Amino acid sequence: MENRDNPNRNPDEFGTDNYRWEKELVKKLATASLNEQRRARRWGIFFKFLTFGYLLMLLLLWSPGKIFDWSSVKAVSDHTALVEVKGVIADDSEASADNIITGLREAFDDKHTKGVILRINSPGGSAVQSGYIYDEIMRLKAKHEDTPVYAVVTDICASGGYYIASAADHIYVDKASLVGSIGVLMNSFGFVDGMEKLGIERRLMTAGEHKGIMDPFSPVKESEREHVQQMLDEIHQQFIASVKKGRGDRLKDDDKVFSGLFWSGETSVEMGLADGIGSSSFVAREMIGEEDIVDFTPSEDLVERFAKRIGAGVASTLLKISGTGTTPSLLAQ
Repeated sequence: MENRDNPNRNPDEFGTDNYRWEKELVKKLATASLNEQRRARRWGIFFKFLTFGYLLMLLLLWSPGKIFDWSSVKAVSDHTALVEVKGVIADDSEASADNIITGLREAFDDKHTKGVILRINSPGGSAVQSGYIYDEIMRLKAKHEDTPVYAVVTDICASGGYYIASAADHIYVDKASLVGSIGVLMNSFGFVDGMEKLGIERRLMTAGEHKGIMDPFSPVKESEREHVQQMLDEIHQQFIASVKKGRGDRLKDDDKVFSGLFWSGETSVEMGLADGIGSSSFVAREMIGEEDIVDFTPSEDLVERFAKRIGAGVASTLLKISGTGTTPSLLAQ
């Protein structure tokens, strides 16, 4: 090949120049690509932090006071402690014995607590859970004799809710609150006639003569009905004894008090089921003498609530598959 620019130049030099030029080009391209990757990585990290911060802000706005417990920060001076009993009283609810008792213990153990308010808005629920809370209030009152306990009713304090309230030293209500319903129930349904009309045959196999008691698809045996009624009456008497122990001679001598009926807050005061009309603020200010209220009600974080929902779903599925756990629930209502 003829070299027209420089006839005296060695042809091998052209190959060397091309190699250097190509090497330099590859180096520049690699450097540019690396720089681009670094920029992309930095932007990726930035957007990840931005997304995380956005989600965290949404959680804080959506669930204020549910993620962090600020009571320990607030409780730095003398105050009135508050524990909420809200909703149905059950093992898997916010008003479970575990939650309420935890809040009560923390409230009583705080050296700045001058009095404890149980703010109740509950239609009742489990007789067992209500009994646990009642017994713990009695124990804490005996241990902390100088710390008064007040139950303050908002909308409703019925059945198991009143079971708990009766353990307090004093009960305050709103004039329009619903109070009472001291009784016990076990509810179910019967589908025997409907199955006969549809031509459906119930095939129930049990081990144990009365294992199928209260089965909604089988006729009720009179002996089993009597057994259940006897059990309900027994638990009702336990309920009555606890209320009498808590309220003492303040209760009006009237059989209707323990009949399962409920009354307005104003009437409940006349019947001795409550001691007066007043809100949490009124009780804290006028009765306990410490207007500052600190909430000791435990609250679940998001992880705990998610885990409980998953666990409850799995348990429910297993119960349906196995066919166990179908006995109607017993409620202090």
